[in-house]
Amino acid sequence: MKNNLLYNALSFVIWALCAPFLFLFSFKPKFRCDDKNSLMARFFGYKNPPLKPCKYHFHACSLGEVASLEKIVEYFELNTPKSAKQVTCQITTITPTGYKKARSFCQNVSFLPFEWMLGFKLKKCEILVVFEAELWLNLFKYAKIHGAKTILLNARISTNSYKNYLKFRFYYKELFNFVDLVLAQSSDDEKRLKSLGARNTKVIGNVKSAVLAKPSKNYEKTKKLNICIASSHENEEAQILKALNLAQNERLFIVPRHPQRFKKVCDLASLYAKNQNLSFEKFSDNLGFKSDVIVIDALGELINIYAISDIVVLCGSFEKGIGGHNPLECAQFECGIISGKYYFNQQTLYKEVDGIIISTYGDIDNFIHQNLRSKILHKCDFNELIQELQ
Repeated sequence: MKNNLLYNALSFVIWALCAPFLFLFSFKPKFRCDDKNSLMARFFGYKNPPLKPCKYHFHACSLGEVASLEKIVEYFELNTPKSAKQVTCQITTITPTGYKKARSFCQNVSFLPFEWMLGFKLKKCEILVVFEAELWLNLFKYAKIHGAKTILLNARISTNSYKNYLKFRFYYKELFNFVDLVLAQSSDDEKRLKSLGARNTKVIGNVKSAVLAKPSKNYEKTKKLNICIASSHENEEAQILKALNLAQNERLFIVPRHPQRFKKVCDLASLYAKNQNLSFEKFSDNLGFKSDVIVIDALGELINIYAISDIVVLCGSFEKGIGGHNPLECAQFECGIISGKYYFNQQTLYKEVDGIIISTYGDIDNFIHQNLRSKILHKCDFNELIQELQ
């Protein structure tokens, strides 16, 4: 009880000190989603839909993690008897893109309130499922106080971040007292989690391989070699375009990771096309992919572009500090995959894919013109996953 009061007091003090800065940051466009603002919702409760009593409470951080929950939530919505006392599924998330994605397949979605607020705002659920590394002590603790079964799903700790986790072992040891089941991505993740205090662990593989998104649209795949610069971050587009010599029988798609960079990337790609005597269009122009260079300035289209791509340059891995992105999403189509060397957040997933080429910026053009193919080696079983969550 004493430790509980101290922790809540500390989290309140941290909130109070940061509140003025959080308020100022909230004016940045990246924190907005329709009429919601993630910072105002999480830290001040402004326009945040209230949490409801539920059968399943799922929590995931952002777009990619929330997307992995879609098939799971749909399964439980269809196969769980309805109750007048509680909703079947509820999702909490952290980011605007995660919130928007969750709203596309679940009616009950909120931003997760900050730690000290959870004691007042968290409602009773029967099963709490927290995705990957969202290790919030009060989320697990108050769920257990309300009598929930608590599960950490798709649990992972990368090699690079493990040292930082060890510095706060006292915190994670306390947190894992409130976690009933840890479903780890790999045996390496399981060992690291156990060293931090996790109990009742099981390796089931990466959930993202069991719930891979499928195309929502079927675009025509032409005879041209389709190249996709996927989930790109600051500086990656510029460096890749500098090294890329696009031939007449090739078509280039660029899909930036963050929507706030769409305009900047469009300007960059348009200039590249002009200098190379190539045609250019944006997805929002609705021209039907008739150009040589195309920027996808819309969310939710990446999987559709993967389906028609011959080569994917998987970004977030060429610049330090990002850690890479999920290679399974494109590998399901057995296209060639070229990645940078900084993929420390995705090491487990990279091991699940055969044929990924690790490259520098300067070697990308050479690899693009080789006959590359990829293949997923081991997939998580969806039926086994559902059994563990029930």
